[in-house]
Amino acid sequence: MPTIRIYEAALCCDTGVCGADVDKSLVEVTADVRNLQGLGADIARHNLAGDPTAFTVDETVRAFMHTVGSKGLPLTVVDGVTVATGTYPGLEQLRELAGLASTTGTNDGAPRTELGRTETTGGCCGGATGCC
Repeated sequence: MPTIRIYEAALCCDTGVCGADVDKSLVEVTADVRNLQGLGADIARHNLAGDPTAFTVDETVRAFMHTVGSKGLPLTVVDGVTVATGTYPGLEQLRELAGLASTTGTNDGAPRTELGRTETTGGCCGGATGCC
């Protein structure tokens, strides 16, 4: 199975639900990555603020950062090959990259969940604040 890595700019919260402005792309990519991990895909995200070492150990990422810098993030790499820059791949593209392409356009027929948020938990992490 392909190895998919997504390298992101420095973020205080990778879910996109922290603060006053919710970043829909972060909410979607978080749900998509969790969905694919649940299906057995080898996919992970690396945040420049929380995991800077990941940006130095991969030659593809190191060269990208040297040439383009953090303004070009997010960067998606599959088996050492850059497949997307400046934007997050959508669920279907990630499924294809992982070798799990779907014909239904959803999570195996189920609606997309948004980070496990429910009316009873109040947030993606189940805390009272709603912020991860």
